[in-house]
Amino acid sequence: MASKEHQNLIFTYGTLKRGFPNHALMANLIRSGDVTFRGEYTTVDAYPLVCGPYGIPYLINLPGSGVRVKGELYAVTDSGIVPMDELEGVEAGHYERLPLIVAAGDGGGGGPEGTVAAEAYFAHRSFGEGLWKRCGGVGTGEFTTEMASEYQRKEERPPGFNFLKDLKLFISGVE
Repeated sequence: MASKEHQNLIFTYGTLKRGFPNHALMANLIRSGDVTFRGEYTTVDAYPLVCGPYGIPYLINLPGSGVRVKGELYAVTDSGIVPMDELEGVEAGHYERLPLIVAAGDGGGGGPEGTVAAEAYFAHRSFGEGLWKRCGGVGTGEFTTEMASEYQRKEERPPGFNFLKDLKLFISGVE
């Protein structure tokens, strides 16, 4: 049997982390050999990390804004990236997978030798900056278990839930 190539490095900062609501997907992919946990990492650049409606975390692609974000790094096969993209709604315009640089641990070790190029799921560009402004330009450096307690899984959200519509209403101040 040929070994699977883990050619995608994915930085997770929210519900996919160990001990968080959507980590079961990662655990299944680890069992199938499509994902390998690489460790705890921190973004080299500062980024906004905010929570929107239903406690959903969003990393906003505005490097230099916000703070350095803590998360986890995973090596993922091409076949493993498919269910991750599906969960994150990449084709539906919910998130987009974009490059960033992360450093091992809290990133305090300094030096480029501890950094690695990866990708993360960022809030889609069609609403990311608006979401950052709606949250008052205030973010956090880590999606915590306390924040995750506000997260509502799809099946827990109200009937008629529409991700993009509800998000746009939130951004406009109508909740």
